[in-house]
Amino acid sequence: MRIAVLGAGAIGGTIAALLDRAGHDVHVTARGETLAAIREHGIQLRGAWGEHTARVTATHTLDAAPELAILTTKAMDGAAAVTANLDALKGVPLVVVQNGLGGIEEVTELMPGRAVVGALALFAASWVSPGVVTVTAPAGTWLGMATEGDDSPARAAAEVLAPALPVRVVDNFVGARWTKLVINQVNAIPAITGLSVQEVISDTALRRVMVRGMREAVRVGRAKGIHFGTVNGLSHSTLLLVAWGPLWAGEIVALRLRAYLGDVPNPGSTLQSIRRGQPTEIDYLTGAVVAQSAGTGVQAPVNALLTELVHEVERTGKFLPPETVISRAQA
Repeated sequence: MRIAVLGAGAIGGTIAALLDRAGHDVHVTARGETLAAIREHGIQLRGAWGEHTARVTATHTLDAAPELAILTTKAMDGAAAVTANLDALKGVPLVVVQNGLGGIEEVTELMPGRAVVGALALFAASWVSPGVVTVTAPAGTWLGMATEGDDSPARAAAEVLAPALPVRVVDNFVGARWTKLVINQVNAIPAITGLSVQEVISDTALRRVMVRGMREAVRVGRAKGIHFGTVNGLSHSTLLLVAWGPLWAGEIVALRLRAYLGDVPNPGSTLQSIRRGQPTEIDYLTGAVVAQSAGTGVQAPVNALLTELVHEVERTGKFLPPETVISRAQA
């Protein structure tokens, strides 16, 4: 099948390489050094799912309509990527693989009347260099509809993707997105300090700041009426304990996430953007918690602080010492 992958970063590069290995005709869109590297050397996949060099078609925008399109850009770049390829995407099923809240909605607004499939990539992948990606923690990709209704588009996409990578269609995709939003609290502090996710969680004081951010996210979700879907072993009842139980309960969840990531240092997607000198999607992660808290009566001061500090690092190019993060979180 002719499949287009819009965006060839860590997640997009991994998915494109796996689809190529499964025998699909893959076309990726990329920019700058990444585009040049893929044209010359292909996409080089490494890590937990083995090694493969995918000789895919690579262009800045699509020059022909695919049979299936997968959007894997950062959340804030999704609408622009779809707009740039709108003619080629007419009538084409679209799967949007993005973190956080808001990105899928922005894309859906550009395609009125179309059923856009949402996706959560639960595997961990890192961008090593242009055209080179490594999978550090293998896991599935969950598909579903961002709004209630017929899920046949998600099931049709899953049938295509299943031979290439582990996929699953979930009923409560909205709840799963919120659980993933809680899990994505692992992103902010590494981006602020330059430490890996494992290093942050291993530091007791930083871990407690992270858990406080998780507590806020769960409380805001419940105020919005969200029933959390089970993701990576985190169930609705577990997250309620994180939000209203003792702090150590949330710390256990964080420590389990560290174990899940394994021994290979994982920078998290936000730190990867910082290292590449690119804007982060923090406004769709911790920033989304703050935005969603409006009108609920639930405060999210830790998420507001972490969002502010990530933007500070983006502006200055300088990481902050852990002690600074801890003291500002306690202020």
